[in-house]
Amino acid sequence: MARNHAHREFSVGRFIVKMALVVLLSVSGAVLAMRWVPPPTSAFMLRAEFEAWREGRVDFNLRQQWVGLSKISPAAGQAVLAAEDQSFIRHHGFNFKAIAQAFKRNQNSKRIRGGSTLSQQAAKNLFLYPQRNFFRKSLEAGLTILLELLWDKPRILEVYLNIVQFGDGIYGVEAASQAFFKKSAARLEPSEAALLAAVLPNPLKLRADNPSAYVLKRREWILRQMRQLGEEYYPPELHPAK
Repeated sequence: MARNHAHREFSVGRFIVKMALVVLLSVSGAVLAMRWVPPPTSAFMLRAEFEAWREGRVDFNLRQQWVGLSKISPAAGQAVLAAEDQSFIRHHGFNFKAIAQAFKRNQNSKRIRGGSTLSQQAAKNLFLYPQRNFFRKSLEAGLTILLELLWDKPRILEVYLNIVQFGDGIYGVEAASQAFFKKSAARLEPSEAALLAAVLPNPLKLRADNPSAYVLKRREWILRQMRQLGEEYYPPELHPAK
């Protein structure tokens, strides 16, 4: 009996390990393919479409148009990195100093702020969901490691700029540029790019088409950061359009 019980436990354990390997290989294969193939959609876009359907929003229109990094104004990448992740080029997916600072700050604040890098945000937007919990953060960490291993920095930035939300149903810098400025992302000026980056913390409440005093103040801060940081944190390989 004991031997049969041990054998069953071994069989179950082996099955779990095999399934975990299958999942890991499948996800790794999908991530690797997306190094060259534009993602057809994202988890956040699918969620937005489902929520609109559930709420009966017949007027909802999801807008997103993929454009390569060479067709995006360098100002867009500069603004996003200045606002969201100034150590993007130097880290390997995680900024542990920023994470520790965010954890300490959140202990005494009702307004929760994260210390996620652009790589983490790309992984979350592409594959996961917005709710904060340990399980999601664990999945996000694993996916971030895959992105950093299988993609390069320009690809991470390119994908992020194409899938991040800038407004209600507006995803990606090309759709945002067309919606708010009636021009392509290739023609974005620094002030326009900074305005788009200013709404990223909450693109449903913070509006690029009707910016509040807070958004305008944040835009000016981002512009100052862009000027002060210069091109040291945004090397040539990240702006092939230039």
